[in-house]
Amino acid sequence: MSEQKISLQEQMDEEQKAIHSRLLIDRSTRMTILGFLMSALIFTIIYGTLQNPFQYTFSKIGNRFAPELRVLFIVWASYTGFAIQACILALFTLEKYKVKRNYIFIITAVVFLVISTLAPSLDEYPFWTFIHIYTAGFFALFITLGFIPFMRWVARENPRLRRIVYIWMGIIWGGGFGSMFALGNTGVFELWFFGSFILFLMYLSLTLFEESIIKESVILLRNEDDLNSAIDKYFFKVKKKKQKKEKKENQ
Repeated sequence: MSEQKISLQEQMDEEQKAIHSRLLIDRSTRMTILGFLMSALIFTIIYGTLQNPFQYTFSKIGNRFAPELRVLFIVWASYTGFAIQACILALFTLEKYKVKRNYIFIITAVVFLVISTLAPSLDEYPFWTFIHIYTAGFFALFITLGFIPFMRWVARENPRLRRIVYIWMGIIWGGGFGSMFALGNTGVFELWFFGSFILFLMYLSLTLFEESIIKESVILLRNEDDLNSAIDKYFFKVKKKKQKKEKKENQ
């Protein structure tokens, strides 16, 4: 009987360790993703306003002015695409979303975004301009095919988020295309699309990761009598141990 109790206790300890590990990973992932998204948003605003966004698209800024702006255009697309891709794939994993083709769509979309910036969109290079236009279109297509089904799935699985999800989707896609029809193909459309999309990803990351962290925390701390000491035991002692280890290594 005592052996069974010991075995059960060991199993419970292992479960707590697994939950604790997932919590730390979720917290770290959330902060990393938000850092990438915030820097990508700032980068997008700065790059998109280097010239008048009502007159010049991101492509024109990168191709029609100084050569260093072309390099900056490629760096912007690569970094922003990476930040968006990393966030969406992290949300897929967090929500246990298992539609594999949507993972492929998101990765493919970012590849097309980078290719579109590598192709010089200038009148004297009609072939590369053609490549630029079509790869940019494929980026928009694949990011839509990969992300919107996930959003519909999130809205179905989280009824309280349904309204806000559809409002944000209307703001991003409806507002983006509305500005394009009203103002033409200008930098304003691209600023609207990328800016609102990144803001929505930040909101979604905060909300979904917070939900996951709360659920795991409730399970982890459900048998604790004193929540304050339990929080200190599970979270702050880990930091103290790391600090002690670093001090020893430095000595």
